[in-house]
Amino acid sequence: MSKSAPKSSRFKPTEDATATLTTKDRFSTWQQNAIAKHWRFAISAVCSAIAATAVGLDLGIVNLWERQVQGLFFELRGPVEPLEDIVILAIDKESLSQGQHYREDPERHAALQPIESWPWQRQAYAQVITRLMESGAKAVALDVLFSAPSTYGPADDEAFTQVLERYGKNVVLAADYNYNGNKQDLRQGELVQPSLPLQNFQDTEAKVGAINFRLEHNGQIHRLGQEFLRELALYEAELSGSASATFNDEEKPRLSFAQATLQAAGIDYSPKAQENIFFHGPMETFEHRPFYYVLDNDPWRNQLKSGKFFKDKIVIIGTTAVVHQDFHEAPFSHSLLYPTPMAGVEILANTVATLKEDLSPTALIQKPALNALLVLALGLGVAGLMNLSNKPFSRSLVAVGGISAWALISYGAFIGGRTILITGTPLVAIASLGLLDFGVGFTADRLKRKRLRTTLARYATSPLVQEIISQQDDFQDLLDINRADIIGKLLRDRYRIVKILGAGGFGETYLAQDTLRPGSPVCVVKQLKIVSDNPKAHRLAQRLFEAEAAVLEKLGEHGQIPRLLAYFDVQQSFYLVQEMVEGKLLRNVLSRSRPMSQRAVVNMLRDLLPVISFVHSKGVIHRDIKPSNIIRRASDKRYVLIDFGAVKTISNKLLDTNTQITSTVGIGTQGYMPSEQSAGMPTVRSDIYALGITAIEALTGRPPHALKRSENGEIIWSHNIKDISPALSKIINTMVRYDFNKRYHSAQSVLEDINQLDAATLTDEPATGLTFQPISETTYNQGTRPGVIETNQELDNTQILPNNWPNELQTREELPPTVVTSEPTAIPDEPEKPS
Repeated sequence: MSKSAPKSSRFKPTEDATATLTTKDRFSTWQQNAIAKHWRFAISAVCSAIAATAVGLDLGIVNLWERQVQGLFFELRGPVEPLEDIVILAIDKESLSQGQHYREDPERHAALQPIESWPWQRQAYAQVITRLMESGAKAVALDVLFSAPSTYGPADDEAFTQVLERYGKNVVLAADYNYNGNKQDLRQGELVQPSLPLQNFQDTEAKVGAINFRLEHNGQIHRLGQEFLRELALYEAELSGSASATFNDEEKPRLSFAQATLQAAGIDYSPKAQENIFFHGPMETFEHRPFYYVLDNDPWRNQLKSGKFFKDKIVIIGTTAVVHQDFHEAPFSHSLLYPTPMAGVEILANTVATLKEDLSPTALIQKPALNALLVLALGLGVAGLMNLSNKPFSRSLVAVGGISAWALISYGAFIGGRTILITGTPLVAIASLGLLDFGVGFTADRLKRKRLRTTLARYATSPLVQEIISQQDDFQDLLDINRADIIGKLLRDRYRIVKILGAGGFGETYLAQDTLRPGSPVCVVKQLKIVSDNPKAHRLAQRLFEAEAAVLEKLGEHGQIPRLLAYFDVQQSFYLVQEMVEGKLLRNVLSRSRPMSQRAVVNMLRDLLPVISFVHSKGVIHRDIKPSNIIRRASDKRYVLIDFGAVKTISNKLLDTNTQITSTVGIGTQGYMPSEQSAGMPTVRSDIYALGITAIEALTGRPPHALKRSENGEIIWSHNIKDISPALSKIINTMVRYDFNKRYHSAQSVLEDINQLDAATLTDEPATGLTFQPISETTYNQGTRPGVIETNQELDNTQILPNNWPNELQTREELPPTVVTSEPTAIPDEPEKPS
């Protein structure tokens, strides 16, 4: 580890800036984290306590959340098979329109005369009841109010009364108590005035059932009708001041519509209290038949099999016509999954089925105080788990996990066991914990970044700080402020900087004018900053820099490698001046999915292989050949090899005994870098592999990561190209063999095979039918538009290690901001060329 800076020293841009924290610093950091944890837990505890209090007080908002969740659970479960012995005889649009048929042909449709116009004659209901009971129905329940005399006269009521006297014990009539369970809707002391059937109807054996339901806070119906009657009785008892309420002089006991229907059918139901409706599904889940089917002889015989359809069934008569507006909000209605509202008669069918089969979902915990304790425990439990981590993402995962876990448990209990667990409020509480935690963390992070920005702005001239700033998008303006003074600066009284081409913490690339040459031609200046005050590190850096410059100067002798024009150092910064290459990156052609033809790729290989052979002859391995390091020069359309930032000389440099540097650092680009280079042991065959991958990408238009490999690591690519030359495919396959011993032993050997290719076997059309266009434009932008001015990037990857840095680091990505490397790689003896 690096040594700690002296306590008396101020912050300086040296390796001391990366010193370890002192014991006091570490304690301060621990203390800040502990305080932050306490604050987060305190906020979470308050949020949990608020939710628990709302549950304990049984506030309306709690009822709203719980009912919404229960409705969602029903909808997520989806429809289930309804009871086959419950049928709805629907007063639907089709039945309401039958009067027109009667008016058009009275003789033919005489049976439809009672339903000629709405309201229908009560004789129609009398005839339907008669037919249903004679066909073996268990009970007939009418969701129709008969609280006023018939508009068709006393004879109509008398006909209906006679049927009730005959079948009344199996018939249910509706009663409406005009009360939705909300006391605020009634004036103080006002009694509920029910709409009951006519007295002569009540005097029969017909059952009377209330069709009312209590509306929940979410505006939906969830509870059975008897729950409405229970609350109504409590309200009337409160008004009368007695323990038991009167029934407005009614002699018969109050029954809900479902209770009355089951009694009329002679079916016993569970005596235990049932509160909630078990919804089987959306509208028309239960079997529906139009009302007129029973009156009209044709559908009665053909559709209903002369009434056999109703044998041993409970028949509920009610409207489903939109014109009557008897629709209500409930689960499976007015939601994204089920937008159709539910008719009142469908809700009544669900209540009858719920009571008959004892399906009512029941709350596991009935007392609000116990539910409040459960909510508090869940909230504090999740808050405690969130507090175990300082990472915002981990805490968010805990919150999401808590919500998901409790939602799944509640859903399983509700659907699997018809058991209601308090769900909505805990989910809201945990979600609030997560949002509050995120808000607190976000605010704290913004404050930290504000303090960091202030500190970075103070030391923005430090290379180490500039490296930190370069990795933060929102701090880039700090670099711009400091670099504004660089434009126009004259280096060594000769090179005037006109533009910044690239920048990093340890190096920058400038476009400059050589003011001492006629016409002030443009060149490229690359700067390397040494992040160390250690004299030994600086001396080592100077030696390595001079060695690298010597290598670049030798390489620049080739016409397809940028020439080194000058190198110098100023104020512990090193500068390389290089020839500017005007042209277009190969990457910019391929990135637009424009693969090259076989002939164009062969020409590229013929152009580059001599360059690579020359580089290897100078004892150098490029180590980063790829499309973005190849330029097609605008002047002569020749390919130029750039970016020798990874250049390593063969000769072993003598290391200073008091200075340690890393011995092996993997440099290259993933996908173009073979396995031996990833392991830190590159050879000249590594460059051949990279050029082969580049050729494959040029032919297929596919980047390396999109190419498939066989089980033994070989690349599978030629099947993507139509009419590929077998000879060319064999050459490229040999270049990219997984085992480097099976590759070509030199670039010259590849070139020899390339030159033996039969030109007639090569196509001029790319795989996609697109052609490779030559470059003619020129612009001063870096790699984004045609005519790019490109320069080699060696300083971006050439860095110096301080003398006290560990040598365990093995890859470029692992290097911390103060680490820089420049280590030679020897070319081993090459085996013979593969057959």
